[in-house]
Amino acid sequence: MDTAQLRIFVHVARRGSFAAAARDLDMDASAVSRAVAALEAELDARLMHRTTRAMSLTEAGQAYLARVEPILDELDRARDEVASARAEPVGTLRLTASVAFGEACLMPLLAEMRTRFPRLKLDLILTDTNLDLATERIDMALRLAPDVRADVIGIRLFATRYRVVASPDYCAREGAPRTPQEVGKHCAIVFGLPDFRLRWMFRRDGQVEEVAVRGDIAISSGLAIRRAARDGLGLALLPDWLVGPDLATGTLIDLFPDYDITATSFDTAAWLIYASRRYTPKKVRLMTKFLRERLGRPG
Repeated sequence: MDTAQLRIFVHVARRGSFAAAARDLDMDASAVSRAVAALEAELDARLMHRTTRAMSLTEAGQAYLARVEPILDELDRARDEVASARAEPVGTLRLTASVAFGEACLMPLLAEMRTRFPRLKLDLILTDTNLDLATERIDMALRLAPDVRADVIGIRLFATRYRVVASPDYCAREGAPRTPQEVGKHCAIVFGLPDFRLRWMFRRDGQVEEVAVRGDIAISSGLAIRRAARDGLGLALLPDWLVGPDLATGTLIDLFPDYDITATSFDTAAWLIYASRRYTPKKVRLMTKFLRERLGRPG
């Protein structure tokens, strides 16, 4: 049995598309189709329904996929165990994060990653879309959310604290709000989602105040919101990992340091997640340890 054909079949099944699998594997779509057809001929069974628009697994294909995925995992595990004498992992690791988190938290670690794992190729995918781990062949993802689904392993790296910030120039020109309710009188630079652009919540001593914000400027990028705030365009609600350096240098001012503030949930955190599977590759285990050492913190 050709394991390359098995891997192609599994990847097509995960992606649900011959064309998408071909792009991922850097192969011609015709070569991918021939590999699956050869596997079907060897098994004397139809594994996939094909149309011009879609692909789906047959009943036999679903049963076969359930059998061969664990086998391929075991082969990967055997390969890692044979190579266990090597301290560093090999292969390609696909890691995804939001654009802002990647820029603020991952890029400063990139040089150290290359030094620590010189034989590991890194495919860093920065996007504000939550990519599906299986279909996009993602090994690891960094997500900003309060919970993790049952089909992934989740490691909480650190709690996220949101701050209402403004530039010194804005505060000198417009006056800094002294109470949460005064925030509603100021121009707010809001994230372009309904939960963020309508109201912010302030909590102190167990008491929560909900404040309607005047979102005169809505932007879909946290990095761009930070830039607009530094340029004096208004108040912004941003996470501490993004504005920490600005607060330290005085480029931005934390207007309510004694409050917990959020637009969604007070229980937000940065999570490292990867697929729940029978065997976790060595490259994922070692990168997990590295990121926990560099980014993890109590709280």
